[in-house]
Amino acid sequence: MTAKSKAAQLDLETLPGHYIRRLQQIAVAIFLQETEAHGVTPVQYAALQTVGQTPGIDQRTLARTIGFDTSTIAGVIDRLESRGLMQRDASAEDRRVRLLKLTDEGHALLEALVPYVLRAQERMLAPLPKGQRSEFMRMLRVLVTANNEMSRAPSEA
Repeated sequence: MTAKSKAAQLDLETLPGHYIRRLQQIAVAIFLQETEAHGVTPVQYAALQTVGQTPGIDQRTLARTIGFDTSTIAGVIDRLESRGLMQRDASAEDRRVRLLKLTDEGHALLEALVPYVLRAQERMLAPLPKGQRSEFMRMLRVLVTANNEMSRAPSEA
């Protein structure tokens, strides 16, 4: 009999990447369940929240801030703009640059989403004892920050 190949010996249960991918799937599913009535994806929410906090941010900076490539964020903004939630205006200094702001409807939606987003976050962390949640979040930030440059769209944050 031959020895098991290295691949056959590798157990998915020991790989952090496997669990990180699964956790991301779960996080998206929970977010979508909680925000279903509003039809907002996690990426759309991140864009709305960031633009709401930083009116006049340009598309490239938004993409870098939330860790998305510029072509993906353009499509996200297109969808938010078509729903009347966000507005793009050309910069007075450089007509090629698009500055973003929320419409009144966008601000209203962002406010309406708060309890749903908070409930989603609570559900994601619910399996952990309350005393371990801040440590888990600290460790996530360490991993993301240390590996940021490995991302297809590194964040500035």
